[in-house]
Amino acid sequence: MAKIKQNSPVLFFYNNSKKWLAKISKKESFHTHIGVIKHSDAIGKEYGSRLTTNKDKYVYLLEPTMYDYVMKIQHGTQIVYPKDLGYIVARSGIGDGQKILEIGTGSGSLTSFVANIVKPRGHVYTFDVDENFMKIAEKNIKKAGVSKYVTQQNLDLKTAKTLPLSDMDVALIDLGDPWIVIPKVRQMLKGSGCIFAICPTMNQLEKLTTALVENEFTDIESTEHIIRTIEAREGKTRHSFQGIGHTTYLCFARKAFFDRQLRKSPEEPPIDKIPSKTPKKTLKKTTRTKKSTKKSLGSTHKTLK
Repeated sequence: MAKIKQNSPVLFFYNNSKKWLAKISKKESFHTHIGVIKHSDAIGKEYGSRLTTNKDKYVYLLEPTMYDYVMKIQHGTQIVYPKDLGYIVARSGIGDGQKILEIGTGSGSLTSFVANIVKPRGHVYTFDVDENFMKIAEKNIKKAGVSKYVTQQNLDLKTAKTLPLSDMDVALIDLGDPWIVIPKVRQMLKGSGCIFAICPTMNQLEKLTTALVENEFTDIESTEHIIRTIEAREGKTRHSFQGIGHTTYLCFARKAFFDRQLRKSPEEPPIDKIPSKTPKKTLKKTTRTKKSTKKSLGSTHKTLK
């Protein structure tokens, strides 16, 4: 039986639109339209219990989930909503022990959500260029209790001369121009590693998809996720008049090697090792043919890491 004590996180729940997330402190209290809620009244109670305010209204004392932290975080930028977070994790197969690259920390909602999934053996490496946003994200990540599994760095990967990471399982990109970093992200991903980019507009999707094809990514998929809540009440169930519609477009892809079969295989002997009985003319002709083939392929496929 989990009981609430000093410093325990609690979601004070009145209804779907009125709920407050707090860390319990004996001396703290807050005033609401349903009355005064004292933290000290929650200490010693079991999660799921309820308190009655001085206005004879009651709130439930719920143990917060990562959903609650995401929805209650301080916003420095537009957050990635749970309806999109769930699909990102499911589609890319994010799990315990994975190494995650994130470009564009923002408010840290995606960072916190993913860190909670890859812990305790995995880690999220997140990069941003705005120090103010990074400070907000740091507070949110700490509040969600996943700081141990996150490394923040102030670095612009668009202009970085050297790449800080390699062999990443998944790359998450939340930039206005995600196509710019695709070549570098490719180098930091393992083979078949996944990319998820957050794109507010369709124009961004178009440019991004072009860059993904040029940089040898496959299984490219662009989606939009709409959630609609239902007001379920006896005799008058209906769709909610409020809901979250469009928030962003998501673009998924996986690192591949389009021209691997066209590269020189390890079994193929180099030119200078070919037996001397091979006619000299044939050797020259073969060499020219290979060069010509490579030249023609160069315009279509780039040899990338």
